[in-house]
Amino acid sequence: MNRIDLQGKNAIVTGGARGIGLAIAARLLASGARCSLWDIDRTALDAAVNSLDGQGGVHTAVVDLTDPASVSSAKESTLKHFGSVEILVNNAGIAGANKKTWELSAAEWRQVIDVNLFGIFLCCHEVVPTMIEKGYGRIVNIASIAGKEGNPNAAHYSASKAGVMALTKSLGKELARSGVIVNCVTPAVIKTEIFDQMTQEHIDYMLSKIPMGRFGLKEEAAALVAWLCSAECSFSTGAVFDLSGGRATY
Repeated sequence: MNRIDLQGKNAIVTGGARGIGLAIAARLLASGARCSLWDIDRTALDAAVNSLDGQGGVHTAVVDLTDPASVSSAKESTLKHFGSVEILVNNAGIAGANKKTWELSAAEWRQVIDVNLFGIFLCCHEVVPTMIEKGYGRIVNIASIAGKEGNPNAAHYSASKAGVMALTKSLGKELARSGVIVNCVTPAVIKTEIFDQMTQEHIDYMLSKIPMGRFGLKEEAAALVAWLCSAECSFSTGAVFDLSGGRATY
């Protein structure tokens, strides 16, 4: 592992209790940062802390990312614990049901949009002002190749991730002279527990699109995110970084 210097930096990682989020948190901790893991699942958060035992500098907050009051409370708890936040990784997301667009219920559509897109807005809404005040910040949003291509039987997910990319570009331009940099990562498929929400047919479809013939690793996602969270990432903002095994080259 190349150690990226994040010494003295405090990070929030949403969806940090498992999967890609936990891998990102572990990588940030290994690079010297302290991490606040935000997740809706208290039991999973406790297990995550145990798995990170010995690394130190871990804070947790139970958060409903679709609830403005919950997100605000988590921010205040994190600031009280760490004193500042220099890094925000908006990783939390859900896949939702695999159905044709016209077969999705309004509730199924809205839940995915609320968690995957509205949740990122709420986190940025709360954290960005503190970064502006400090004159420094790194925000990394986890989008998806689905947001570029539009996966069949996942219109709500695809639309939410396209929204994440657009939000990243807009926010990056708004903050371009503030010292706060905003980028997003678009994985093809990283095998995590989110697969439990998908049909095997949909999983096989996604794998067939990847020229390398394999799914990505959580550690590969964490490595890219760690660099985007560093001071070395200084002239890329509002950008989209692919992690697709050759699926997307644009």
